[in-house]
Amino acid sequence: MDYRRNILIIGLAVVSYLMVLAWNEDYGQTPVASSSQASQYGPQESQAGAEFDAEPSAAEAEFSAPETQAEGSLSSEQKTPAAKSRSRIVTVKTDVLDLAIDLYGGNIVAANLPHYKISQQSDLPLPLLQRSNERYYVIESGLFGKNGFDSANNGAMPEYSAEAPVYQLTEGQDTLEVALRYEREGVQVIKRYIFKRDSYLIDVSFEIQNQGTKPWQANLSGKIVRDRSLDPSSQTSMGMQSYLGMVLSTPKEPYEKYDFEDMLEKPIKAEVQGGWIAFIQHYFLSTWIPNPEQTHSYQTRVRDGRYMMGFISPAFAVAPGETATQSAKVYIGPKIIDRLEQAAPNLDLTVDYGILFFIAYPLFWLLDFLFGLVGNWGIAIILVTVIVKALFFNLSATSYRSMANMRRVAPKLQALKEQYGDDRAKMSAAMMELYRKEKISVFGGCLPILVQMPVFIALYWVLMESVQLRHAPFFFWITDLSVKDPYFILPLLMGASMYIQMQLNPTPPDPMQAKVMKIMPIMMTVFFLWFPSGLVLYWLVNNILSIIQQWVITRQIEGSAGKKA
Repeated sequence: MDYRRNILIIGLAVVSYLMVLAWNEDYGQTPVASSSQASQYGPQESQAGAEFDAEPSAAEAEFSAPETQAEGSLSSEQKTPAAKSRSRIVTVKTDVLDLAIDLYGGNIVAANLPHYKISQQSDLPLPLLQRSNERYYVIESGLFGKNGFDSANNGAMPEYSAEAPVYQLTEGQDTLEVALRYEREGVQVIKRYIFKRDSYLIDVSFEIQNQGTKPWQANLSGKIVRDRSLDPSSQTSMGMQSYLGMVLSTPKEPYEKYDFEDMLEKPIKAEVQGGWIAFIQHYFLSTWIPNPEQTHSYQTRVRDGRYMMGFISPAFAVAPGETATQSAKVYIGPKIIDRLEQAAPNLDLTVDYGILFFIAYPLFWLLDFLFGLVGNWGIAIILVTVIVKALFFNLSATSYRSMANMRRVAPKLQALKEQYGDDRAKMSAAMMELYRKEKISVFGGCLPILVQMPVFIALYWVLMESVQLRHAPFFFWITDLSVKDPYFILPLLMGASMYIQMQLNPTPPDPMQAKVMKIMPIMMTVFFLWFPSGLVLYWLVNNILSIIQQWVITRQIEGSAGKKA
């Protein structure tokens, strides 16, 4: 039996199986189109009272979600017209963010990313956060607990005031501060958002000035509230969508996923020093990063279709006449590794390259470096293919010499087949003896291919997870390397190149193996029809380089054998 052929077939089958598993695991729903920006600031006030424990040490102290309190604090006249609702919206524009802050609660209720479009066919910015009839996804923060203004037992939710309805980071300005003010019973709160140029990381702080006569105490809390609407940033083919859900990072578990079903079946409550909590989707995320020096209670709740995930910091007290500040950070934007590394420890793990991350990370860094030189991600992929091929050049040469020698002894193998007929045991023994005499390695032809398969799988993850390749064009009809070829030209060319490569290989003596090898190009072409065009481009270029190398080596060996004869 031809063990080399069997291992090759098994290897290709394993790769195909792993790719299908990876695809099915990360992609499973049809994305929905986003609503227009005008609808994002609508009056969605009816969130049911999803609750956290306000103080980690006191299970009885609870607070309700801000929208519930907002609804109770508004008159019917205020709640009905959308124009009334929008009048309390403060807009904030930086070079990379376009946000809306609702003065009722001072929460971020919409966030557009002007550097990222909904699709290649649209000029509208991608809405990451959104409060509309189609999607509810907001970032909340407040003061809860004993005297916290956002607690359900302390009256209406705070209605902040702002100095202006619009804040914009102007040319030459590196920092933008948005200060929201609120006062109750002699205690004044200044809720500050600090934005920086070219940064998706926002500083959120509460400054409490106690001008009353009694001590004041509360807990800082930050929350991400979302419904189960689908991912507007998903752009993959076949109506598939990447992982959508929560991630919690702790010192023990730096990257732990919890999808909607996990949060629904068993609410999470964990006491963690530092850490962070995030909601991730394809290419983008929102993250709360509390004080790394404190121990926080990370919790989730689900109520009426709203999934709340967030943290509660330890209680702090402000004596009469004193001032205190509590702060946290929130990241709203793309999953770019170097930015995430700077924001918080382990946050870069949200760029999930799978179990082959140790190969995927260097591949991406090489791709990114080459892109900086050539300015085209497709050309960068071709150059990476050439470099990978050069690294495996000697190993590939060994494989192709083995295949060429197999072609050379093909007449002898056919003679053995005629001699032993259907006696497989004697046939296998005779073949092994022939290989030994001719100094042909049984495994030499398949090992190099198996070694390169992890590179192929790692590149798949790089293409699927790197936001830099979203909407990245190549040439001509390939306008997005992260999705399938719209006309299937690259997969068909890849299949043709694989067929040519098979013709250079020796024909297996076993008829069944020969049939399998003939249909292999067809099978792989069908698989590749739906793969990202950047990945197909890599495999096509790799095949072309392999054909050239194998043809040269085969001609050399067959020419040398002819001279000896």
